[in-house]
Order: sequence, then structure tokens, then C-alpha cells
Amino acid sequence: MGPALLFAPADRPERFAKAAERSDAVIIDLEDAVAPAAKTAARENMIKSGLNPATTMVRINALETEDAALDLAAVDRSKYKTIMIAKASEVDIIASLTRYKVVVLCESAAGILAAPRLAKLPNVVGLMWGAEDLVASLGGTSSRFTSGARSGSYRAVATHARSQLLLAAAAAGKMAIDSIYADFADVDGLAEESEDAVASGFGAKACIHPSQVNVVRDAYRPSDAEVAAARELLAAAEEAGTGVFAFKGKMVDGPILLHAKKIMTRSAL
Repeated sequence: MGPALLFAPADRPERFAKAAERSDAVIIDLEDAVAPAAKTAARENMIKSGLNPATTMVRINALETEDAALDLAAVDRSKYKTIMIAKASEVDIIASLTRYKVVVLCESAAGILAAPRLAKLPNVVGLMWGAEDLVASLGGTSSRFTSGARSGSYRAVATHARSQLLLAAAAAGKMAIDSIYADFADVDGLAEESEDAVASGFGAKACIHPSQVNVVRDAYRPSDAEVAAARELLAAAEEAGTGVFAFKGKMVDGPILLHAKKIMTRSAL
């Protein structure tokens, strides 16, 4: 899946098809986007949604809630096999959910600290982090600076959690998904954060509005110049036939070649 994942509230079934058309994968949301009184109907909407299971996942409520059991029962009545677990941290319980492919959404202190163990579970296919829930779990008020020169940028604890999750996912060979950008009117801020996600190694970024999808896609899609340079470098490496070689006045080794290969992979997105 990826690179642009789009949340679709399960109580708004009229949005499902449009979300699938406009994004690379849809996250049908049974959790925060759905009011408690609407959750029963939302589960039925999810079951009847008819989206492609290969590019659709269902976000369920936190496992310690009563809603989670009802969510899982509904998923079992659907054709979907991939779930996203909100506020994930319970390693043993998640390990037992072997009938699903699981994306763990680590959005608490416990979840971030459990990320390395969660990433190693065979049924876990990806990890995502959530900034606002994380800071709320710490007793804080905002994950981002709201004024001054650093306005809009993450606070240190959020940046640390983001890096922790990325490292945990990469160490286990699992996809890391970057958190949402809540201010969907701020296109420039989203573009900057998406470009950082790409450069840092996140495999995808979650979106909350269809207008964000192409911004994320553009960040993940390398330019023609980048593709041409990567192709030229890889051709030179094949011709050199050695581990380290000189190319245009610079030394090239394994990590540089890996960057070039990643660019070629992203060019196919």
C-alpha cells in the first residue's frame, strides 16, 4: 500500500468509493471519526462497502474498549483482512490476532515504547504513529509549536516518537506510515513534511482529506532529473563492477547505490 493512505469515516459510506478512486489505499475508520451513537451503523457500512481488500484496511477501536470486540466481529463478517489497531501497545493480545494482517497505530507512550516488540510480530505488516493522542497521553496540550519561528513544527517529544517508530519498523523490515497532517488547508506545510517523510524512510503517509493525496504523491514521486541521475549512477556501478568507485568526482559505495535504487522504485509509484 501507499504512498497516500486516506481515512474514510465509516459513518459516511457515500465517501468510500471516492476515497478509493483518489488514494492509494483507504482506511475505513470505525474509531475517532465515528460518534459513539453511530458506531453500530458504521460497522454495517464497512461490511457493505465493497472496496478492494488489497488496498483497504479497517481502523478499529483500542483493544481495551468494548467497541473493539464489536469491530472485530464486524470485520470477520466482511472481506477485509487488514486492520489498523488504534492506540496499540498490547503485544501479547495483538500477537494472538493471527487471522488478520495488522497495522499498529502507536499513539501513546506505551505504544511507542512497545513499537520494537510490535514490529517483530509476524502478523504485523506496518506501524503508524499518532502525534496528538501521544501528547495527550503524556498530559501535554499540543504536538506542534503554535507560535513563533517554529510554528507548525513538531515538539521534541513528537519528533523523538516519530523517529523511534521509524527505527522500530525498519529494524523489523516493516512499513512505517507517517502521521496525518491535520491542517489540510496548509498545502506547503504538508508538502514539506511529506518530503521529510520520504527522505527519512517512511513508506507512506496518512491523509485525512482527499486534497492531501496528490501532495503526498508528489513528494514520493522523484523528479525526472532524480530518476535520470539514479539510472546513470546504477549503470556506472554495473560497469565498474566493484564495491566502491569514483563517479563524477565523488566516491560511491553501497549506501549511495541503495538510495539510487530507492529512487527507481519510487519512480514506478
